[in-house]
Formats: sequence, C-alpha cells, structure tokens
Amino acid sequence: MCRAPQPIKKGTMDIEITKSSGILRIVFNRPDKKNAITGAMYQAMVDGMRDAEADPAVRVILIAGQPQIFTAGNDLEDFMKTPPMLAESPVFQYMQQMIRATKPVIAAVSGAAVGIGTTLLLHCDLVYAADNAKFSMPFSQLGLCPEFGSSLLLERSAGYRRAAEKLMFGEAFFADEALQMGLVNRVVPADQLADFAQAQAMKLAALPASSVRATKRLMKADDRAALEARVTEENLAFSAMLRAPEAKEAFAAFFEKRKPDFSRFV
Repeated sequence: MCRAPQPIKKGTMDIEITKSSGILRIVFNRPDKKNAITGAMYQAMVDGMRDAEADPAVRVILIAGQPQIFTAGNDLEDFMKTPPMLAESPVFQYMQQMIRATKPVIAAVSGAAVGIGTTLLLHCDLVYAADNAKFSMPFSQLGLCPEFGSSLLLERSAGYRRAAEKLMFGEAFFADEALQMGLVNRVVPADQLADFAQAQAMKLAALPASSVRATKRLMKADDRAALEARVTEENLAFSAMLRAPEAKEAFAAFFEKRKPDFSRFV
C-alpha cells in the first residue's frame, strides 16, 4: 500500500514539497502571483533537493506547477531587493543543486514557464509539457543576458539559429515547437499531464537506483566543466548588466506599466 505524501518542508506555503513512493515532489503553489519565485521559495527548494540527495529512499525528483501556470519566473520586486547572482543567494544555490543533482529530475510544465522557469528545464533530465505550455526567456527584453548555462544548453539542444532567435528576441514559443527543439520529451493533453508525469516518475523510481544514477552521471560527465565555466561567465555578465542603465529602464517600465525606451542607449 502506498503511503500518503509526507510534507518535509515548512516555512513557505508557496512551495509544496512532499515525499512519497521514492519521489520527492516540488510544486510551485503561488497561483495568485503566477507562481513568481521569491528568495524564500528558492530556499525551500534548495532544502528539499538537499534532503533528496541525502535520503536513499528518494530516487526521483519531480518539479511541477499549477494546471494554469508553471511559473512566471522571478518575483521582480523580491529579485530587486536581493542581489540574485551572489554565490550565497538562494537562486544561485538552487541552480547549483539542479546542476549537481545525482538523481533524475523530471519537470511537468503546464501553462507559462517564463525566464528561469524555462532555464531550469534545461537542467532537468526529462521534461513533459501540457499542450497549453508556453516558454520564454525574455532576458534581452529586460536588458540582461542568458543565465545559468542557458546560452550553452539551449544551443546544444536546438541548434544555434533557433536558440539565437529565442534568446535574442525573448519571445514566447509553444509546446509543439519546444518538442521540435528538444526542450521537452513529450506533449500531452493538459488534463493528463500530472498523472503522466507521476507515472513516469514511478517507472524511474522502480528501476535500480544505482543504474539510473550511473546513466545520468555518464551522460553528463563531458559537459560538467564547460557548463560550470559558462555559468560563471554568464553570471558575471548578468550581474554587471543588472546594474546598467538598460536594465534599470526595463525594470522601471515594468513597474510603471509602460513600454521601455532603449533608443538612447548605445
């Protein structure tokens, strides 16, 4: 008999973290704010993933959002209050956990996945999308640059020209194109996504854990040094650009609900 999911993290109801049947589930649960991610939410995910790494009973990590929204990306008010790219910041710690996870990570994406909501998918082992999923990496629109290895991983998955289009324009694209690009494994009807992703996670959890971990380690071994070097390079550029006039104009326009004007910047 399967046990009911057991909560393992208190401290924020905006992230639900439960453990059951060998699966650690991380669920964005802030629908009133479009699941925009705060520092506290990142910290909850860091703690959950560290727990998953240390617990031999956990064999798979499953990340999901709500039926109508995966995540709108960073909560911009919270983002501006706390420097996001410092090594001790919760977002940096979370992405390091994603990059270094030894156990398979599955994402189930329904609705919009904006900014880091798409970036984090590039570090997952398996991604399943609902037919209503929409992806975007609008860094250039905010006067910023790609983050956490996305300039490397998207190009490897989709090819240079398609990755350039998505990263330079920052415009949204949909589930069928994401499938063509290799960003997702499969597209399923929205009302079937949760059950499908759970079933896939349970199939993985039933396999020999050492075999699954070794397969992941061997497949990712050659990319590790290049990925970590690119993350460092991107983060340095991102931090500098975050303080630059273009980003200040982009964020001011967002909060003032107007179109940004970049014409005066060279």
